[in-house]
Amino acid sequence: MGKTRTQPLRPTYSRSVSGACGRVLVVDDNKVIRQLIRVNLELEGFEVVTAADGVECLDLVHRVRPDVITLDVVMPRLDGLQTATRLRSDPRTRHLPVAIISACTPYEVDSGVAAGIDAFLAKPFEPAELVRLVRELMERKDRPSLDGRRSAGTAERAAG
Repeated sequence: MGKTRTQPLRPTYSRSVSGACGRVLVVDDNKVIRQLIRVNLELEGFEVVTAADGVECLDLVHRVRPDVITLDVVMPRLDGLQTATRLRSDPRTRHLPVAIISACTPYEVDSGVAAGIDAFLAKPFEPAELVRLVRELMERKDRPSLDGRRSAGTAERAAG
């Protein structure tokens, strides 16, 4: 009874939804925040996969093939900004829409823009803002730009 489990964390997959709006990889070290984001997106028809940090995100991204990724900034092992930089340096994930969901300090926003972040959502956030942001990124992903890259355009900041 007093044993501590030291098994690695396993990704949490949402219930597979037929006709889902798209797949979102939610990355946050706070389990409650991950669940909050997951539930709100699932209620709107998205399939959600979660990861606890950037290392887990990078391990999952090629298997899961998300349409959108949300990242917290402050996480153990590999933070959100470093994760975004690695996603942008990989040709297979370079064009995936990525949003930061964090405190959105000026440092996070400036560093996020430099890392290629597409959008920002400040914590605490309204669930409707989260859903709107993910839908917008999903639509941008589906609409190629003239130069053949994703058409996510400039990073935007959504206040929560």
